[in-house]
Amino acid sequence: MGFTKLKDPYIDRLFDAILLLENKEDCYRFFEDICTIGEVQSMAQRLQVAEMLKEGRTYTDIAQKTGASTATISRIKRFLNYGANGYNLILERLVKKNQEED
Repeated sequence: MGFTKLKDPYIDRLFDAILLLENKEDCYRFFEDICTIGEVQSMAQRLQVAEMLKEGRTYTDIAQKTGASTATISRIKRFLNYGANGYNLILERLVKKNQEED
């Protein structure tokens, strides 16, 4: 599987820590300490790009709305289609969560 190249005891520990976050406030506090603002914004941008790609939006539209480069958009599209299925997994869960909240 694609994620096996990440397998490492320190990364396991990081993921264990992330799984202990209980709400958005916890996430903001933890990620503000562990990442730069730019790193968090980049991750948020990548998720937004993935959502827009799943909606069938064009690269031009995505680039204009998110500020992402076409190279970044292309890389995310490749991960959506051939990656470890992480984007698809989380996007499906976000859709389900939004439907439950409506």
